[in-house]
Amino acid sequence: MAFLPRPLSRSLRLGASRGVSFSSLLRSSSAAAGQSIGRNSVSQNKGARMLPFHFEELDFERDGLHDDVKMMERENALRHALSSLAGEFGRESMLSLRRFFSSRRRPVISTGSLKLDQALEIGGLPRGRIVEIYGKEASGKTTLALHIIKEAQKLGGYCAYFDAENALDPSLAESMGINTENLLLFRPNSAENLLSAVDTLAKSGSLDVIVIDSVAALVPQCEIDEPIGCRNKDIQSRIMTQALRKIHCSLLQSKTLIVFVNQVRSVPKYGHTFGGHRDEVTCGGNALKFYAAVRMRLVRMGLLKTDDKPTGLRVCVEVVKNKLAPAKKKAELGIMFGKGFCLESEVLELACDHGIIWKEGSTYNIHGEVFCAKHKAEEYLAQNDGVLQKIIMILRSHLLENEE
Repeated sequence: MAFLPRPLSRSLRLGASRGVSFSSLLRSSSAAAGQSIGRNSVSQNKGARMLPFHFEELDFERDGLHDDVKMMERENALRHALSSLAGEFGRESMLSLRRFFSSRRRPVISTGSLKLDQALEIGGLPRGRIVEIYGKEASGKTTLALHIIKEAQKLGGYCAYFDAENALDPSLAESMGINTENLLLFRPNSAENLLSAVDTLAKSGSLDVIVIDSVAALVPQCEIDEPIGCRNKDIQSRIMTQALRKIHCSLLQSKTLIVFVNQVRSVPKYGHTFGGHRDEVTCGGNALKFYAAVRMRLVRMGLLKTDDKPTGLRVCVEVVKNKLAPAKKKAELGIMFGKGFCLESEVLELACDHGIIWKEGSTYNIHGEVFCAKHKAEEYLAQNDGVLQKIIMILRSHLLENEE
């Protein structure tokens, strides 16, 4: 086995650091090695062989040429494969290199709450994805879904509401600021018809938001046809699994946000048949948990009171799952009965934290207007929508910059 002399190895290292070509180093070093071997020929064996530098030089140069050729062959093969796939399956297969280098920031729709948008870390809910909102009864699930519709309508979008529970009050939606004339309201008679309609609307790409309220109220057709008492095990779960596969495929070509409102059930925890240890499970099986890009759990914290009279709810929204940002963030919100989120209170609190509104003690200074109490400052923001929207725009830019 032949080894390079120490001066030769040192020259190779120096040459590599300076960007000198390997072939020139080999030619220069072979001459130096030959001279050193000639001077020390007396002390060396006659049978010793010199290192074949010319063979190694050709091998190294040939390796570099092979890499370039292989890269060209792979690029040509990829172009040929993409063109054949586009011809066989159509351009809607989205097998294009441009898709891999498209914008990393997904277009979003606000939830109507700055605190919740901040907890999601992307400024809202992503278009073209499935979102699940779940929690116990009277925890604000429908209110959150209606606020999402409201924010989509502000952007000029069209929305659909599938009222499977037959519980939506149009007057409540109008009091929250929703344009019910531009809202499509469906009350299908079975789970199969509802999910088929959702798939058709999502595939069309004509709607911005579709809300299904709720998964627990989806009744399969076989349960409708059969008398009460007949047991059809896991039929709703199987229907949901099949429907979500189709809907997820339809969303690949659409920018529709689909919101599933879901209920929870309490089941005994494994190993604790009796006692207070119980787990919460959602209705409709496990498929929705996997297909949902964002899952939000709502928990009722308490009541909002004015003069010892209940006027609203305090809820905590936990981002249980988020495929676009870190999850497990929480946001505490206030919901006023018949009005929705306490937006003015949120804006006032966040604006004071970011220095947009000056606060000293219990005094608030909003664009030169001084208020000595918090409720008076909130009333001013509620009565001056222009000032409120301007502060919201400044806050949203601040929050998004901080997240980036």
